[in-house]
Amino acid sequence: MQWLRHLLRFEHQHEPLASSQRFWGRLAVFWLLVVGILGCVLVLGVLGYHWLGGLPWVDALLEAALILGGMGPLHPLPTTAAKLFAAFYALFSGLFFIAAIGVMLSPIFHRIAHRLHTQMPEDDYV
Repeated sequence: MQWLRHLLRFEHQHEPLASSQRFWGRLAVFWLLVVGILGCVLVLGVLGYHWLGGLPWVDALLEAALILGGMGPLHPLPTTAAKLFAAFYALFSGLFFIAAIGVMLSPIFHRIAHRLHTQMPEDDYV
């Protein structure tokens, strides 16, 4: 578990730039984290569409994947509960997409910012 903590910890400004191996490892861990959460969110959508929408498992998977991917619904939903679930799942999916992109790109942005030394010298402050 120590190696995972080592990969996830970003270096501070006064520390040297992380090695390429550590950077690629960190990037892989962040991407795997997003993929794992994506799988959980997809399962949540499949269960909701199956139980609340009355869709067969394959159609529930298709519906959840389309909503999560930003494509939109395919099947009409019969009940108010199913429609409410679909509305909240669609809103959650949009926010999840934005957060997932942020998590996936954070190691890249951190490396760029670290390389450019974002902190200005103290005498440059007004």
